[in-house]
Amino acid sequence: MRVVEITAFGGPEVLAMRQRPVPVPEPDEVLIKVAAAGVNRPDLMQRMGMYPPPPGASDIPGLEVAGEVVAVGTLAGSLRVGDKVCALVAGGGYAEYCVAPAIQCLPVPEGLDLVEAASLPETFFTVWTNVFEQGRLLAGETFLVHGGSSGIGVTAIQLARRFGARVIATAGSLAKCRACEALGATAINYREADFVEVVGEITQGQGVDVILDMVGGDYLQRNLACLAEEGRLLQIGLQAGAKAQINLLPVLLKRLTLTGSTLRRRSVAEKGRIAAALREKVWPLLAQGKLRPVIDRSFELDAAAEAHRYLESGAHIGKIVLTVN
Repeated sequence: MRVVEITAFGGPEVLAMRQRPVPVPEPDEVLIKVAAAGVNRPDLMQRMGMYPPPPGASDIPGLEVAGEVVAVGTLAGSLRVGDKVCALVAGGGYAEYCVAPAIQCLPVPEGLDLVEAASLPETFFTVWTNVFEQGRLLAGETFLVHGGSSGIGVTAIQLARRFGARVIATAGSLAKCRACEALGATAINYREADFVEVVGEITQGQGVDVILDMVGGDYLQRNLACLAEEGRLLQIGLQAGAKAQINLLPVLLKRLTLTGSTLRRRSVAEKGRIAAALREKVWPLLAQGKLRPVIDRSFELDAAAEAHRYLESGAHIGKIVLTVN
């Protein structure tokens, strides 16, 4: 099979097409003939040597795929050859075939094609477990998401709105702010305004209940300033750096909670539990058209380097997907 290989750590040019044997599924896995694979920021980090795959995972990048099941392990449950699925994987997505744990597979929602389905797992698993499980976002609360036009952002806006929260999103251009607003968020252009001040104005000084942040760095103290009493800050990325100085007084006075997580290193059982929750509570909303994937652009598998350059440019709104012909 054709795969995209990281030949050395570095820029997009280190991605190259190679030939590898088709993987064989373990008893609790299925083999998927990949129609499309999502492109995500962790893929860029892996390419640069900053996010190694966990032990036992494929070194091929790609954390989400959609396609047709072509082989099943003896313990793969109800999945059958011919099923159309999308799946969260710990690696191996940039390939013509990919193995996935059966419990991390979800059916392609009715009304969506395989390219759209490939854009779902990484962001929906991430947002669900952070915002709704760890962050305990409730109907009637106010939610702030940074990078509202990113793949994570467009998913978080839609899910928070659908479950009854008020949403504020930051983004870096007028076009991106408008995209956030079209999904139901109040948008703040962080290049033109101090989001801390604007959040204070929007909430009449009360602050927000939950923040989803992938920036880190000097955003930490500013996020704490935005939180209401008993607010929750969910850290899922460190684009501005892993270190920051912090004044802990607001944490004490407002009884704040700061949590963080990564998805890739969680156990198959944990990811399977998240998949089950999504299937019950979110997948019906996708099938009913109440949530929708937002795809900016797709690239052929052999143009993975170009896809990485485009993601790094920050020009996208929504997800970027590789297609396999």
